Amino acid sequence: MPAKKIQGEIVSLKQPHTAVIKVTVLKTHSKYHKKYKVSKRYHARLPEGSWELGDIVEIAETRPLTRTIRWQVTVKVK
Repeated sequence: MPAKKIQGEIVSLKQPHTAVIKVTVLKTHSKYHKKYKVSKRYHARLPEGSWELGDIVEIAETRPLTRTIRWQVTVKVK
């Protein structure tokens, strides 16, 4: 089964080898049909390279690496 891939923004680089990625999704209310934003934060493993706050990256699902890390940064989009 292929790994899930999602895009998000780096919001924290305080932990070594780890980034916190905020993923924002636009949802629609089932009754009122109003669109609203929902965001979720994922802890992801960072490969070597230059990363900055605000970078848009793609993360892919991986095996559990630690208690909170189940995603890995694959590519920098912006």
